[in-house]
Amino acid sequence: MFKVAVVLWIIGGATLAGMLMVAVLAVPSLSEQAMTWIPLAVAAGFVLAMPVSFLVARKIARPSVR
Repeated sequence: MFKVAVVLWIIGGATLAGMLMVAVLAVPSLSEQAMTWIPLAVAAGFVLAMPVSFLVARKIARPSVR
């Protein structure tokens, strides 16, 4: 399950980090200070993707019960 979670984290973290970076650039008040906000947004994206990837990996690894 851990290997699946790591793969999901790499993909999900990059996606979420990119989404947050675009959000920083789309907001005019944040884009004025992009050099400060972009690294924070990217780091937050990767950190927020960790628990989500473990939850999804757990759902994938668990056999479905019907």
